[in-house]
Amino acid sequence: MKIFCIGRNYVDHISELNNEIPEAPVVFMKPQTALLTGNKPFYYPNFTQNLHYECEIVLRICKNGKSVQEKFAHTYYDAVTVGIDFTARDLQDHQKAKGLPWEIAKAFDHSAVVGQWQMRSDADKQLPLQFCLAKNQQLVQQGQTSNMMYPFDKIIAYISMYFSLNTGDLIFTGTPKGVGPVQIGDVLSAQIADTELLNFEIK
Repeated sequence: MKIFCIGRNYVDHISELNNEIPEAPVVFMKPQTALLTGNKPFYYPNFTQNLHYECEIVLRICKNGKSVQEKFAHTYYDAVTVGIDFTARDLQDHQKAKGLPWEIAKAFDHSAVVGQWQMRSDADKQLPLQFCLAKNQQLVQQGQTSNMMYPFDKIIAYISMYFSLNTGDLIFTGTPKGVGPVQIGDVLSAQIADTELLNFEIK
């Protein structure tokens, strides 16, 4: 099982971090050990002093594929949920300043939190998704997939040019503006439309 992630997919988030708008999807990966499910608590790692949440829509790949055409890409996922791409922002800034890879800031254990899955029919896949994240019951992020620079089908087609897709792979599709820090004791909850799919504590 592979975890693919898309960076810089919402213009407002690119602006808040003062990044450049990409000419193609920005792809990075997390190992299977990054996965955290079942609303289990997340334990704040001791190697960062500036841990940020990034709420995203996550796709679940349902069949194997390679070099998928965009017009068929919607058939390669069967469910969606909300997830958190945890980022050690201080480590990321340090690595980027030195021109070094930043996996240590993005791919550490339990850095990919995934909520309860919602099955999606072909008709459902034509509709935009609204999602949001609350920290301690206060809204901190909200987004709509119609605002993504690269929609789901284009993401799937692009990733599959370089990597084989396999059943069970996950794709984090990017975060909107509003990312920010968490502290021990915080509770994060996320939902699609009015349905809560994720609720867990930082310990």
